[in-house]
Order: sequence, then C-alpha cells, then structure tokens
Amino acid sequence: MARKKPRPYVEEDPLIEWLAWLMDDSVRIGRWGVGLDGFLGLIPGVGDMAGAAVSALIIARAMQSGISKSAVLRMVINVALDSLVGAVPFFGDIFDFAFKSNTYNLKIYREALRSEREPLRDWFFVVFVFLMLLAIALIPIIGFIFLAKLLVSHIG
Repeated sequence: MARKKPRPYVEEDPLIEWLAWLMDDSVRIGRWGVGLDGFLGLIPGVGDMAGAAVSALIIARAMQSGISKSAVLRMVINVALDSLVGAVPFFGDIFDFAFKSNTYNLKIYREALRSEREPLRDWFFVVFVFLMLLAIALIPIIGFIFLAKLLVSHIG
C-alpha cells in the first residue's frame, strides 16, 4: 500500500499538547513523570470521571482538526481503558500513574495530522478490541447456558 503524501503543514493544537502534558507528565519524580490524571484517580468516585472528561476534551479538539475516524476510535479506546481499569481500587490507582493515555493520544493525533498514521492499522486494532469485548460478553453467557442444560439433565 502506497503511503499518502504528507498534508501541507497543519499546525498542531497547543491546547491538546498542554492538556496531555498536564494530565500525564507535569510532575517530575526523579526520572519519571506523572501527571494530574494519576492524582485525580485517587479521589474516590469523581477522580476517574474528571480525568476522562479532560481526555474527552482532547479527543474533541482532535476531531475538530479533521483526523481520521479510525484514529479517533483508537483514542477513545485508550481513554476507555484508562477509565475502566483506573476505577478498580488500588490496582487502578497504580495503573493511572503508569498508563499515559493522553500521551498516547497525542502521538496518535500528531501522526494522523501529518498523515503518517495508517488508518488500516487503527481499524485492525478497533476490530480486535471489539472481538475481545464480544468474547468477554459471550463466554459467560455460553457458560450459563451450558450449566443450565447440565442442571436440567441432572434434574430431569
């Protein structure tokens, strides 16, 4: 597949850059950088929602710049993963400090803006995530049906 020619220079959004830095890398602890997202995640109930709201703003601004739908979906999956795992007590708090969804989304945004990102790769990832979620939903249902049939055969 031939690479697309790069778009003429398109200016990156400084708000997206600043929010990603603020949420994921604004506090230096030795060699590591953490951001407000990890600290917000420590607040029970509202912390992860506040982090997801800021991440949604980053995605909305990226959408306004006209990047591909596949890149936007990939960004949404990153935020969903960050929010869902971040909601798990203790483990989620550690995950919030380690997983930098806004930094990943900034990279996706930059690559999509410069036409360096292959949408097909993003679509494969989206389909993979969809199939995994489908399997996670169907396996318990199939197990329940199997268990019900087993119980009915034992009773009857």
